[in-house]
Amino acid sequence: PLAAAQTAETLFVNDLGGDIKGDGKSSGAADKVVEEIRAKGGKAVPNYDSVEDGEKLVQTALDAFGRIGKHLSYESSFDPHLYDIIHRVHLRGSFKVTRAAWNHMKNQKFGRIIMTSSAAGIYGNFGQANYSAAKLGLVGLSNTLALEGVKYNVLCNAIAPTAGSRLTQTVMPQDLVDALKPEYVSPLVLWLCHESCQENGSLFELGAGWIGKLRWERTVGAIIRQKDRPMTPEAVRDEWEKICDFDNATKPRTIQESTSSLYEVLSAVDQGISLNRTSQGTSSIDPSQAIGKKLPESVYSYNHLQPILYALGVGMSTKDPDHLKFLFEGSENFSCLPSFGVILAQAALMSGNLAVVPGLNLDFSRLLHGEQYLEIYKPLPTSGDMTSVSTVADILDKGSGAIVLLDVHTYSGKDLVCYNQFSLFIVGAGGFGGKRSSTKAKATANPPQRPPDVVLEDVTTVDQAALYRLSGDWNPLHIDPSFAALGGFERPILHGLCTFGFSARHALKHFANNDVSKFKAMKVRFAKPVLPGQSLQTEMWKEGNRIHLQTKVKETGEIAIAGAYVDLTSAVASLDTKKPAQAVGLKSDLVFEEMSRRLKDVGDQLVKKVNAIFQWDITKDGNTAAQWTIDLKNGSGEVYRGKARGRADTSLALSDQDFMELVLGNLNPQKAFFAGKLKVKGNIMLSQKLETILKDYAKL
Repeated sequence: PLAAAQTAETLFVNDLGGDIKGDGKSSGAADKVVEEIRAKGGKAVPNYDSVEDGEKLVQTALDAFGRIGKHLSYESSFDPHLYDIIHRVHLRGSFKVTRAAWNHMKNQKFGRIIMTSSAAGIYGNFGQANYSAAKLGLVGLSNTLALEGVKYNVLCNAIAPTAGSRLTQTVMPQDLVDALKPEYVSPLVLWLCHESCQENGSLFELGAGWIGKLRWERTVGAIIRQKDRPMTPEAVRDEWEKICDFDNATKPRTIQESTSSLYEVLSAVDQGISLNRTSQGTSSIDPSQAIGKKLPESVYSYNHLQPILYALGVGMSTKDPDHLKFLFEGSENFSCLPSFGVILAQAALMSGNLAVVPGLNLDFSRLLHGEQYLEIYKPLPTSGDMTSVSTVADILDKGSGAIVLLDVHTYSGKDLVCYNQFSLFIVGAGGFGGKRSSTKAKATANPPQRPPDVVLEDVTTVDQAALYRLSGDWNPLHIDPSFAALGGFERPILHGLCTFGFSARHALKHFANNDVSKFKAMKVRFAKPVLPGQSLQTEMWKEGNRIHLQTKVKETGEIAIAGAYVDLTSAVASLDTKKPAQAVGLKSDLVFEEMSRRLKDVGDQLVKKVNAIFQWDITKDGNTAAQWTIDLKNGSGEVYRGKARGRADTSLALSDQDFMELVLGNLNPQKAFFAGKLKVKGNIMLSQKLETILKDYAKL
C-alpha cells in the first residue's frame, strides 16, 4: 500500500475475499488494502468479483478510470486437492481478466501485465500438483503474451514471490510471515509496470528484499540418430552421460534458439555428416592442427542469369530505372551487385569440405552464421569461372560455443576478385581452452550516437526467400513450413545473406549512385531473423568513406543486422571513362579490316539500304579489348577502329572468340543473344540488317 500510494496512480484492487480453501466471499480483504492506500495519500477503488468474471472486472475499471494502465494478476492459495477451482482461479481467471483488458491495452498502445507465479510451479512441491501446474501455466501464458504484445507496447512478465499473507500464515511460522513482508515484493511490481521499463517476457523470483531473474539452461546433449540407421533405446542409454552433462550448457532465450538445433540436425543427417561427437570442450577442437589449413578449391561457373537472379532475390525491381543495369544483360553498363561476391564464395562453405579439416571434430548440424565480411577488389564479372581458395584463419573459444573464422579468396583466372570472411558459430563446441579474440577477425563497428543521416525502407515479398534460395542456399528452413516449425518459427524465415543484400544495395544506391566501382567492403553481424513479407528499414550514417548501418524489421522494431558498415573507395573513375585496353592478336581485327576494304566499293548502296551506325565492343577475358564502328549512314559508309563519331544506332558487345564463331556461321545470333553471349542495346531491330553484311562482306 505504501509503494502504491507513492506512484500517484489510481489502483483497482480486486479480491474475492475467500477463505484459505477458496470458499465464501467477503469485501474485507480488498477494503483493507484500499483503506491503507488511501491513508497514505494514494487513490484506490475496491472490487469483489471473481476473476472468472474477467469482462465484468475490466468494465468496472474502465467505468472508474476511463483506461487501463497495468494489470496485476493477483492470486491466492487454495486446498491442493481441489484441482478445478485452483485452475479456474489461478490460470483461467488470469487468462479471462487479461483477455478482457487486452484489446483496450493494444488500442491505447500501452499496457503492463504481471502474472503471479510461484516457486511451486517452477520447482514443484510435494502434494501441490494442481497448484504447481496452474502456476507454471501462468509462466507460459506470460511468455506468449510478451511476444504478442510487444509491438503494441504491451509488455508482460511473471513473478514468483515469497511473501507473508493471510494465506501463508497457516503454513509458516509467524516470525517468518513477519519477515517476508509484501512491501518487499511491490517495488519490483511497480517498476515492471512503469512506462520506462522495457523488460518483457521475464520471470523473477523474489522475497525478503531479494530479487533474482530466472532463465532456462540446457545441456549440449547428444545426437543419436544417423542416416539410414535405426534409432534405438540402447543408443540413448550409451549416450546418457553426455545427454545429462551440464558442462558448457547453453541458455536458450527464445523458442527459436531452443529448437534451432532441430532443423540443423535434420540437415546434417540428410547430408550424411558424421554425428558421433567427442566430449564437448576438450578433444573436439585442436586449434594447432586446424588453423591455417586450406580446404580443397571450389569453382563457381555462371553466366548473366545468376547475377540477375541474385538481384531479384535481394529485392531489385524494374519499377526502379536505376535497377535495370542489374536486371537486363543488354543494359548499358550491365553489372553485378557487389554483394553477389558472397554467392561466389559460399560454394566453398556448401561443399562440406570444412568437415574434413584436421582438428575440427565438430557437430556441423549446430552451425550458425554469426557474421560476414566481404571485400571487393574489382567489379565482379557478369559471367565466368570463379575459383575460391578457403583457409581456416582462426578458431575462438567462447565458452558456450566455438567460432571458426573461414577466409575465402575468390579468383578469376589469376586475378583476385573478392575476399569473404565467414564467422561461423558452433553451438556447444567451446570450452577447449582456446583464445576468446583474434586480430584476424574483421570487427563490427557501432554506429555514431546521433540520429541516422538516411533511412531507406524496402518491403520484402512473401516469396522473397523462395526466390533468393535459387542463388544456391537450399536449406529447407527458408521454404518448407513444417521444417521451419521444427526450428520454432511461425513460417519459413529469410536468409541472413538476403537481408545482407538488401542493406548493401541501399548503401550503394544512396551513397554511390549504384556505381559498383565505388563499393569496397561490407561487414555485418546477423542479430535477428526476418520473415518474408516484413519491411526492412536500413538506417545509415556517413563518416568519411565509411557508411555505418543497421537494418531493422519495421513491424517489430528488432534489429536484424547490427554493427554493420559499408566502406566506399575514396575516388574511382566512372566506368564510362575507362578506355578499353589495346589487346594484341585479336582475330576480330582481321575481320573488320577486311570488311573495311570490301565495303569501299559498295558503301553507297549499303548506306541507302541500311542507314544505321553500328558500334562493336569486342571483349577478351571479360574486359573491353577493342572497339570498331560500321558507319552505313553517313557519306559513302566507313568501317573504322574506335567509338562511333556521334551516336551509334545500335551497339553490340561480345567476345573476340564468339565474334569469330558468329562470322564463321557457327554461332546463331539469336541464340547468342538469349544465351547472354551477345549484348545489344539501342535499336535492336536494326541489328537484323547486319546478317547480310557479315555473310557477304566479312569472310576472310
